[in-house]
Amino acid sequence: MSVSAMKLSRTTLPRFVVPAIQARHLATPTTPTNPSFAERLASGPSLGDFIHSDPEADQARGIERIILGNTSQPRLPSHLKTSIPSGKNYTRIKQDLRGLGLHTVCEEARCPNIGTCWGGGGDGVEDAKRLATATIMLMGDTCTRGCRFCSVKTSRTPPPLDPHEPEHTAEAIARWGLGYIVLTSVDRDDLPDSGAAHFASTISKIKQKNSSVLVEALTGDFNGVAKDIELVARSGLDVYAHNLETVERLTPGVRDYRAKYRQSLEVLERAKGTGVRVTKTSLMLGVGEEEAEVMQTLRDARNAGVDVVTFGQYMRPTKRHMKVTRYVLPSEFDSWKERADAMGFLYVASGPLVRSSYKAGEMFVENILRGERAKGPRDAVIQAEEAAVGQ
Repeated sequence: MSVSAMKLSRTTLPRFVVPAIQARHLATPTTPTNPSFAERLASGPSLGDFIHSDPEADQARGIERIILGNTSQPRLPSHLKTSIPSGKNYTRIKQDLRGLGLHTVCEEARCPNIGTCWGGGGDGVEDAKRLATATIMLMGDTCTRGCRFCSVKTSRTPPPLDPHEPEHTAEAIARWGLGYIVLTSVDRDDLPDSGAAHFASTISKIKQKNSSVLVEALTGDFNGVAKDIELVARSGLDVYAHNLETVERLTPGVRDYRAKYRQSLEVLERAKGTGVRVTKTSLMLGVGEEEAEVMQTLRDARNAGVDVVTFGQYMRPTKRHMKVTRYVLPSEFDSWKERADAMGFLYVASGPLVRSSYKAGEMFVENILRGERAKGPRDAVIQAEEAAVGQ
């Protein structure tokens, strides 16, 4: 008798059940109890038939295909699938950020390009280091706003600012030896100046350590307060970026209620008016916008003096966020680039995986800004275009 059978027989099972348990433990059947079923199983479809099945052939044979998962949403096309981030440069940047207690929008917003940007690419360690890009997110990892497309965590009372963050950020950038850096931040409506002084201090310290570093600041709207916008714009940055995100009609449902379309345009216009060399904005497609509305948004941006615009596909971070209305084809992104170029934008980046902080676009703008120091604006644009083609 097995141990389990003995234990059961001593406790709860009646005596007449024990022989039946013993018989089952001793039985070792050597032949199938239902030969007809075994024959049918052997002659049936194999695993390969399921893996390589042809939908049209299945339909002709009357075979019903069962699709698992959420079918109410459009399926993710292949051109939006990216590989898992890895590599020495990726690991090094991540370790530096953790060691200095810094955050990046790349991680917090679950950017699909994190492996490409942090990895850098290139033909060697130094080349990879030079080409790597990480967008540092200032003022913590908790936002006071709740935009429906964003995965950054939110709270009405986030932790206080880290007074050492400006110095730590400047130190990290000095370690990486980058020529172009992007800074962004969470919204801090809990602070009297919305964090403008903290932002400006960080930019100033970066420039003190290395005046040749080009700094792009992707800011919030600072609640439209002119003195706060101007404080950051005059802090020594090279590119002032603020995202419209979507068209005017959809703004109330996509962005936080405190973020207003016309207010964002005024932020960009005021920044340009302070003498900033390049202003920039970004738009998401696939949230329900119409063609005429996107065209009007581009016209509004140009009227506000915006120099650079990027288009990207909205990707739903989690099921708690707003749904994707459609996945825009690469050919449509190409079309938007042509239209924006024709409207006179200095540079346009448009593609499914393009984000506000987009490595190829940053390299283009870097070439333009550095080219302005030695050549005229027209020659700088030509030089930058040639460099971008080379990448």
